Amino acid sequence: MSDTAIEEMSFEAAMAELEKVLGQLERGDVALDESIALYERGAALKARCETKLKEAEEKVAAITLDADGNPTGLKPVEGL
Repeated sequence: MSDTAIEEMSFEAAMAELEKVLGQLERGDVALDESIALYERGAALKARCETKLKEAEEKVAAITLDADGNPTGLKPVEGL
């Protein structure tokens, strides 16, 4: 596991570590205490990824909305 504090991780770093944690848990070759610690770290990493995604969504919304909150520069995707 990384020594970097989860709160300082980029989305990509948190996702990469989350994948490693999940791999270890799925293999089932770790002791119970370590499994619990991995699960807790995984939950924190998942929360970090969700936070970073939410921040990205908010930035995109800010870019695509005018001062009145109306969408600008958008057109519907065909077929949806």
